[in-house]
Amino acid sequence: MKAIHCLDYGSTQKLQLVEDVPVPTTKDVPKGKILIKTHSVALAPGDVRILSGKTKELQGPKSMPYIPGGDCSGSIVDMGNESPEDLGFDVGDRVAARFVDGPGGALAEYALISTAMCDKVPDGVSSAAAAALASSATVALSLSKRVKENERVLILGAGGGVGSHLCQLLRLRNVSFVAGVSSKPERLLKELGCNQAVDYNVQDPFTVEEWKKNPFDVIFDLASGSWIKLVALKNNGEKLIIKSASDGGRFLTTSSDEPWYELHSILPALNKFLVVPMYRAIYSRVFYNRSRMPAYTFAFSLNNDRDVMRETLQLAKDGYLKACIDDKGPFVFSTDNVREAFELQESRHVKGKVVIDITQT
Repeated sequence: MKAIHCLDYGSTQKLQLVEDVPVPTTKDVPKGKILIKTHSVALAPGDVRILSGKTKELQGPKSMPYIPGGDCSGSIVDMGNESPEDLGFDVGDRVAARFVDGPGGALAEYALISTAMCDKVPDGVSSAAAAALASSATVALSLSKRVKENERVLILGAGGGVGSHLCQLLRLRNVSFVAGVSSKPERLLKELGCNQAVDYNVQDPFTVEEWKKNPFDVIFDLASGSWIKLVALKNNGEKLIIKSASDGGRFLTTSSDEPWYELHSILPALNKFLVVPMYRAIYSRVFYNRSRMPAYTFAFSLNNDRDVMRETLQLAKDGYLKACIDDKGPFVFSTDNVREAFELQESRHVKGKVVIDITQT
C-alpha cells in the first residue's frame, strides 16, 4: 500500500510517500482494533510534536520509519476480534476515529484503528468532514458541556480546529454571548455564529473596555499562555475581563503555556501536566484568590468514549454542526502536499482542521 513514512525526527522534509508498505493485519492484534481502508486524515498538534522529536522519549514511535497521523475516517475492511453486534457497525461501513494510543498509523491507504473512540459515519456526512469532526469537534463537544445556560463565553484561539467547532456548539447550550479571538474575526462572525470577534493582531483582548465592564463567566484558552497574562494583569491592579471564582468565573485550557514544548523524561512531564495545573487550580480557588481570579481548570482529560463520537456525528447529520476544514485542503495524498499540510498545522494559523484526502493521489 501507499503510506507516508517519517524517516527521522526533524523537519517536514523527513516525510515521504512510499508505495510498497505492507498492509497491516488484524492477525495477532488484541481486541479493540479494526482495519479500515482510509479515506481522510485530520492532523492534530500531536502529529507535529512527534515529528519534531522534542518529546520522542515520551511520545515517539517504537522504531523508524513510522506512519504519522491518528484521527481519520474510512471504510471497514476487517473487524478482527470485534463483534458487529457489540459495536453497531460491520465490514463495509464508514467509521470515524480519534486516536487513543497516540497519533500514528493513519496516513496510509489502510490503517488499524481503535474502537474505543470510533463510530459509524451517518449518511450525508462526508469522510473528510467525519475526520475533522472526530479529531476536534468531539473535544469541543466535551468542553461545551462545561458551560451553563445564559453565560457569557470568550474563546481564545477560536479559529482553530477545536475553537471553530466550539463556537457552533455553544449556541446549542443557550449561552447569552459568545466572543472569539482570531486572526480572521470576520469568519467567526459570518460562519461560526459568534456575537463579537477580535483580531489579536489589532487589539489585545484583555484590554477591551466593554468586556471589563461586563466580564465573561468562562474563558476557553485554546491558544496557550493566557493564564500567565491574567495573573500578571491582576497583580498589576488591572480589572480583568472575566469574573472571579467567587462570582462563578472559570478559566479552562486544553494546552500548556507554550504550544510547542520540549520534554524528554517523565518528571518534567508530570510537573507540566500535573503539578503546575494542580497548583493553579488550588491557587485560584482558595482564600483571597477566589475573589481575585477565575477558577483554573486544565481540561486535559476529556470524554474519551464512543457516546461522544456518536453524538458529535449525529449533530453534524442533523445540521446543527458544520465540520470546519481549512480552505487550503483537503490536501492530496502526495509527498509535497502532506509536507505542506504539516507546515500549515505547525504554523498555528489554521482555519478549522487540516485534512488530507487519502483517496486523491
